[in-house]
Amino acid sequence: MNYWLVKSEPHKYSWEKFNQDGRTFWDGVRNYQARNNLREMKEGDLVLFYHSNEGKEVVGIAKVVKESYQDPTTTDPNWLVVDLSPVETLKKTVTLEQIKADERLKDIGLVRQGRLSVMGMKREEFDRIIELGS
Repeated sequence: MNYWLVKSEPHKYSWEKFNQDGRTFWDGVRNYQARNNLREMKEGDLVLFYHSNEGKEVVGIAKVVKESYQDPTTTDPNWLVVDLSPVETLKKTVTLEQIKADERLKDIGLVRQGRLSVMGMKREEFDRIIELGS
């Protein structure tokens, strides 16, 4: 199993809306590195859901329920989506400030490549954020 983090601006697609929908395809990725990360996602992988710009916090856990396929919002074959569904809301959100202050998370992609919208994580990083959100 692999671990990931995806970002969404809450005014565009919030954790609350995701939970109401129960499932969504993760579209709008127009960065090649983020697209390559989508391509690597496998069914059952766990994903942290991060509110970017407003809030700047991890709010929940999702899982990959369908592996990558052509993004239906564009005819350009370069772009992909995966299907995600929500698993659990964190008891406490984990802010970017907390992540930056945690020695165990100093090398996390969220800090090193702050603008990347889909990124892989090490299991230890994923587990630490879950621990902070408990």
